[in-house]
Amino acid sequence: MKSYILTFILLFIMSGVSLADDTQSNSRESSENKTERTEIRRGNKEYKSNNYVGSEIDYRKALDSNPSSLTATYNLGNSLYKQGKYSDAIKEYEKVVMSETDDKKLSEAWHNLGNSYFMEKNLPKSIEAYKNSLRINPKDDEARYNLRMAQLLLEQNQQDQQQQQEQNKEKQNKDQQQQQQQQQQNKEQQNKDKNQ
Repeated sequence: MKSYILTFILLFIMSGVSLADDTQSNSRESSENKTERTEIRRGNKEYKSNNYVGSEIDYRKALDSNPSSLTATYNLGNSLYKQGKYSDAIKEYEKVVMSETDDKKLSEAWHNLGNSYFMEKNLPKSIEAYKNSLRINPKDDEARYNLRMAQLLLEQNQQDQQQQQEQNKEKQNKDQQQQQQQQQQNKEQQNKDKNQ
């Protein structure tokens, strides 16, 4: 039953990653900015085609032309997440949550950061990230659901750990009793041998 619930949770969490689109338009934009936008668009096309390695390359090219691009950073995080590179995705999302000022984008970045921590099995950090997402966007039902699932899983893990500790303690007590019995038997045998 536990594995069924975990599979359901993972499927739900895996679906919660969305791209940021760089649709700013300015007739005076620099060639660096044009390169950045072109690479982001290419990356988005690759991402939508499920070519996450290709999208990663394009987003990195966009960051080469503009290292402070939050759109490229966020989308790179998504691409890394989809490739199962959760610790790398975490680094990218953390950059976004430190600098993003748009509440919608910030909420999404916290949400995806929570998903990445969840996949890394870092439930306390996952829970905190989901809470941060919900503080910004209390109407995010996915974040609320993921938060509750992470909390339940953390509680279950803590109960399992406590049960394991109790079992280890019982085994340790039993081993100690057996050792004492063996020492007592050895002592009795020595006394018996001594008397003969």
